[in-house]
Amino acid sequence: MNTSVIRVVVVSGSLRAPSRTHGLLQALVEKLQARLSNLDVHWVRIAELCSALSGSLERDTASADLQLHLQAIEQADLLLVGSPVYRASYTGLFKHLFDLVDHQSLRGVPVVLAATGGSERHALMIDHQLRPLFAFFQAHTLPYGLYASVEAFDQHHLVEPAQFERIERVLDTVSAFFQIPVASAA
Repeated sequence: MNTSVIRVVVVSGSLRAPSRTHGLLQALVEKLQARLSNLDVHWVRIAELCSALSGSLERDTASADLQLHLQAIEQADLLLVGSPVYRASYTGLFKHLFDLVDHQSLRGVPVVLAATGGSERHALMIDHQLRPLFAFFQAHTLPYGLYASVEAFDQHHLVEPAQFERIERVLDTVSAFFQIPVASAA
């Protein structure tokens, strides 16, 4: 079994805090931490970086705090990314964050894609918007994405049992990627 520390970077693309996107990613992280103890988790919350991002048109003008987040993304062993769906896509500041990431730094890095929206009709955003963005970086987008609509939440907390089953399927692919045995269900 692989015992080295896995650097996990979680990017919550919501412009609000708290948010359903953060709630979905939090549930994913909690389930991942229940499976693996060798994680170093770093959160990048767009809601906390709005001013820093909007004031940074280029990488060399980014604040020290934003630089630390960019470096964490570029050094990640695993990315968990999520955004609310706005006009059939991710948020503009989510995209701007990745505009500042070195275009070669994510080559081969596994990425779990997640999104939240008002209805199920927005679920294709994962495959039509997020997946191509990370294909540009030559990242390894994992086959299962996570999409949750408003009905899956109580306030900002994920509560729908089917979503937790999807999270387990996603984590099976993460385990396979890192060659970590998956415990069989009893």
